[in-house]
Amino acid sequence: MRDVVDSDELLRRIQRARACADEETRAWRARGEELEQTDPGGAREAVVRGLAYEAVLRVLDEIVTPGAHSEEAGPPAGGVS
Repeated sequence: MRDVVDSDELLRRIQRARACADEETRAWRARGEELEQTDPGGAREAVVRGLAYEAVLRVLDEIVTPGAHSEEAGPPAGGVS
């Protein structure tokens, strides 16, 4: 895996990864909502997986547009600043 890529190709790859993370975030949220009444454990797992993809999404957003989302984010979850 020693391919040399230019900045345009790197940006395209990051944008594809961002689109994938966005799609997975939405899919896991929907899955969690589906399982909420019938499988609480599965719903919790779906929420955790959705949050993981959401974190990846935030990191990729920060790479593509540094500082653009810092005002919207607010304090981290759990009340720890």
